[in-house]
Amino acid sequence: MEDDKSIIYGLEFQARALASQGADSDAVRFLVGTQSLKLANNQVHIVELNEETGTLSTQVYQHAAGELWALAASPTDANQIITCFNTLTDENVCCMRSVLWRIPVPSSPTGGGEQHEEHQVPPLEQLCMLDTEPYGQDVKVTVFHPTDGSRAVTVVDNHCLLWDLAQDNSKLVSNICLEGKGQPRFTTGKWNPHHNCTQFTTVNDCHVRSWDLRSPQNHAWLIEGAHSQLIRDLDFNPNKQYYLATCGDDGCSKFWDVRNPSEPVVSRSDHSHWVWSIRYNHFHDQLVLTSSSDFRVILTCMASISSEPYTHGGDEDLNESEGGHKEKLEDGVLATYDEHEDSVYSVEWSTADPWTFASLSYDGRLVINKVPRADKYKILL
Repeated sequence: MEDDKSIIYGLEFQARALASQGADSDAVRFLVGTQSLKLANNQVHIVELNEETGTLSTQVYQHAAGELWALAASPTDANQIITCFNTLTDENVCCMRSVLWRIPVPSSPTGGGEQHEEHQVPPLEQLCMLDTEPYGQDVKVTVFHPTDGSRAVTVVDNHCLLWDLAQDNSKLVSNICLEGKGQPRFTTGKWNPHHNCTQFTTVNDCHVRSWDLRSPQNHAWLIEGAHSQLIRDLDFNPNKQYYLATCGDDGCSKFWDVRNPSEPVVSRSDHSHWVWSIRYNHFHDQLVLTSSSDFRVILTCMASISSEPYTHGGDEDLNESEGGHKEKLEDGVLATYDEHEDSVYSVEWSTADPWTFASLSYDGRLVINKVPRADKYKILL
């Protein structure tokens, strides 16, 4: 795949749920969930990139349970995913649910068409439904533990529910509850990959809270009024334990050191509308992706606050052989990607290749790109 060439994959239905499959470290693979109003039409697409040829191979599975708002891939089992979806109860009431699924083994070409007559698309196999109903109706996300596929947290209304998913069953381990005036509700949440994964971080409105899962009612830290408008997403620097990034409806991306939550370390306004997603590169934390309702994806360098504030190429002999001082990456926008024609709700780095990423817009367009070659070499050389 050429570094400057985008690969576009179009879905039949609208979509906003995107995840990178991390359990298989040898394959660049992304999962996409659709949002068809006709619930039975919804699907999960598994899109794999062949890096040598730049071609895509896909597998499609029925998700007739409802329209997907979020999905997560197990960190340990490539055949397990969790989806959060909108569906109708037996009383015809709209509600959100979360289910652990198994991806079935693809049928062989000679397997016969009678097994899956409807569109020849096999259904996902339900392992267990997470019983969130006693705690609320508005499920936002369910996210796996960063390294343990048997643990997950669901964010629903003002609760965070920690599950034990061993033996394909769901057992509630603990419950975090946010109390306050005006019935506050969480809008998203994420595991903190540091501190032995004992913290879970939530967003409600403009505030960011980190909870100690060993003592569920205790805050590890709090950032009040992190943004002037609703926070849409957050992500942790994988290499610096106190640093995280947030983004929101104010069009800003902010970078924080939680030891000093009174003000961000850096605040950027590169987008002209709501910023829906922000992601640190898993390996090179100076690289950060954002996606927005302005139809754009932006790759930004944050070298000054990364774990690699300068490039590796500090060897004087190497610099001299190149005929001058080695150029380093400076803070700022490295590249802007404008292949989308609708709001870009999600962006994800590949967990297999640190230079590849995917973005998904509401019109069902998945775009796979790579970090520009020149910037890649500035990091590696």
